[in-house]
Amino acid sequence: MAKEKPVLRYRDAGVNIDAADEAVRGIKDLVKKTYDDHVLCDIGTFGAMYQLDVAGIEDPVLVSSVDGVGTKLKLAFMTGKHDTIGIDLVSHCVNDILVQGAKPLFFLDYVAFGKLRPQVMVEVIRGISYGCRYAGCALIGGETAEMPGMYLDNEYDVAGTIVGMVDRKKIIDGSTIEEGDVVIGLHSSGLHTNGYSLARKICFEVAGLSHTDYMPGTGRSVGDMLLEPHRSYSKVIQILMKIVTVKGMAHITGGGITDNLPRVLPAGLSAEIQLKTWEAPPIFKFLRDAGNVPEDDMLRTFNMGMGFLVIVSADQRDKALDALMQACEAPQVIGRIIKGERKVNYVGSTRYAASD
Repeated sequence: MAKEKPVLRYRDAGVNIDAADEAVRGIKDLVKKTYDDHVLCDIGTFGAMYQLDVAGIEDPVLVSSVDGVGTKLKLAFMTGKHDTIGIDLVSHCVNDILVQGAKPLFFLDYVAFGKLRPQVMVEVIRGISYGCRYAGCALIGGETAEMPGMYLDNEYDVAGTIVGMVDRKKIIDGSTIEEGDVVIGLHSSGLHTNGYSLARKICFEVAGLSHTDYMPGTGRSVGDMLLEPHRSYSKVIQILMKIVTVKGMAHITGGGITDNLPRVLPAGLSAEIQLKTWEAPPIFKFLRDAGNVPEDDMLRTFNMGMGFLVIVSADQRDKALDALMQACEAPQVIGRIIKGERKVNYVGSTRYAASD
């Protein structure tokens, strides 16, 4: 008599549809909190719909970006803290389109698990929802995948897409930047979402710390310092653009000021950055000292305390600074535009804030 074959279900292959349904139920209210009148469908439809409002915009242009959070995810896995990763994801994407003057409209996410854990999914979406609400955009859709064999059971990956809009005549592309313009820096909250492969190596391999140990000079744990959320500059920059003529902006991500600022400079111009004009926060001093990292590598790997740069004409400098301070920022003029070939020329050496 032939041996009866065992019954195999999708769950036996590692995919739990019931867990996915539970996760969707847990995130519905979080997602709806980001909706505005332009969202035309609820969560769960095949395609998300968003009605554009182009009132007051003569020639609307859509601006989009897609990104992830890199190996910062390893810190979430290590600490079990998942509610800030979504903030990082949204802020990174929003800041990228902000550089061109775009106002964020809507966001879509993709989260892939080795084994779907509904509560972790809810925490990730909680962060995404918070980031969207803060930036003023709607979370209108996404994809949750359970992919056994692709990821470890306790790991996941996350990516996001942002779509924004700007009037064509108001696109900021750096083309009007000229010699003598000033570079204003806005402070970061920490590493944001870049340099984590080096930071993790220094903290956990070279220094031998755990995520619960205090990071020397900071007064906070390693986990807390490294998971500090990426700042969104959307609100303050939207205000600034109504008050002064912004000629160029740079989001300081991978590559630091060294590689990101030249991306907005016209041919024949360089930037002169005075390193003495601000103090890099203690986390950067620890990473430099513990890892014995050369200064040029620090400047090209990390934001060094400056997360977003704005370029305005010299005669609008004071007006821009006043507007930013009124918005509760602590802006600093960190450099100027000079003749040269699209690179950053550093003057002086990095100053580090005193240890806590």
